[in-house]
Amino acid sequence: MEAIRLLLAFATYMKMTLYQMDVKCVFLNGIINEEVYVEQPPGFENEKAATHVFKLNKALYGLKQAPRAWYDKLSSFLVENDFIRGKVDSTLFRKDFKSDFIIVQIYVDDIIFGATNEQLCKEFSSMMQEEFEMSMMGELKFFLGLQILQSDEGIKIHQTKYTKELLKRFKMYDAKEMKTPMHPSSALILDEDSPNVDQTQYRAMIGSLLYLTASRPDIMFSVCVCARFQMEPREVHLKVVKRIFRYLKGTINTGLCFRRGQDFSLLGYCDADYAGDRWERKNTSGGCHFMGSCLVSWTSKRQSTIALSTCEAEYVLAGHCCTQLLWLKHQLEDYDIHEGNIPIMCDNTAAINLSKNPVMHSRSKHIEIKHHFIRDYVQRGTVELIFINTEEQLADIFTKPLPEDRFMSLRLSLGLEPITE
Repeated sequence: MEAIRLLLAFATYMKMTLYQMDVKCVFLNGIINEEVYVEQPPGFENEKAATHVFKLNKALYGLKQAPRAWYDKLSSFLVENDFIRGKVDSTLFRKDFKSDFIIVQIYVDDIIFGATNEQLCKEFSSMMQEEFEMSMMGELKFFLGLQILQSDEGIKIHQTKYTKELLKRFKMYDAKEMKTPMHPSSALILDEDSPNVDQTQYRAMIGSLLYLTASRPDIMFSVCVCARFQMEPREVHLKVVKRIFRYLKGTINTGLCFRRGQDFSLLGYCDADYAGDRWERKNTSGGCHFMGSCLVSWTSKRQSTIALSTCEAEYVLAGHCCTQLLWLKHQLEDYDIHEGNIPIMCDNTAAINLSKNPVMHSRSKHIEIKHHFIRDYVQRGTVELIFINTEEQLADIFTKPLPEDRFMSLRLSLGLEPITE
């Protein structure tokens, strides 16, 4: 989903309209190199050779090689027509002309494409229809469960239809609405005194909510916290999950808005809640990454080790944030965008100083070598940790439950707004 959101953000920045096409009987187009034999299907046996088997000349649905065979077929066709395959994302293709270009993103049988010149889109569509059996679907409006609304102002992403289906499926459509997905004082633990609940139902609710986080970063933290108790869910955990659904009931139409702007530079925010997990006393890391004003990536995750200070917690997190920003930086090179120094906004001065100065003292000498990854890239000038006040730290929403006013302020800053068709 991150690659798709990045494409949508890029299209917003370049003022491109994205289109979608579908390949019919997609896996029947691939050519297989291995020798594969199949039994004669019942009712279609050859009477003269009833004990024989068929040798496949092309790929067939059900073969494990079929998806790869189709990708090789399509990739070769695009490269033969002067498209350049992405070095990071091998499903992204670009073709440059004198003053224009066309971008193509493939996902199995779905193809998304857009260009700085509408004529290039028409030519690409004709080229594909001459080679494969295609069905044009017009402007991109629905992809992998995401509803996409394109306009002159930008692109909006939401999952309104999916949200309504979830509320009806789990009988929460008529539930009382809540302003936040989690109460500020909530602190979930493995409460053995609380009654057990249906594990299958609990896991189904968590899995469904995790898919919804593709366009709803505002529920990311609360869903991830509840996901920790899938092995032995209790009534107290289910109560919090239901509160998330009650929050969704009041924000059904909320989605991400990508506004057109002049800036398209990478920017990261990272924050950690020190020992916020009362069960194991581990820290919760949160991060969000922007392209200009477009939020393309976010994370909320419990750290694997117990930090001895807020400095250590923030320092470890900065390294994880750096890895994600480096991936985005390399991905942008496939779009012919080359980023320089990438700022990471951090609200801990000790962690910032530790990233710049290779010192060893009682508060840092025990930190594992792998966590000094961030220091290496700071010294190279690839990234830079910049101090930001806690009140302006957008990643705060991914580390702990917040009061209503603070939560709504950060939600708006992330680009989440009510969306109407």
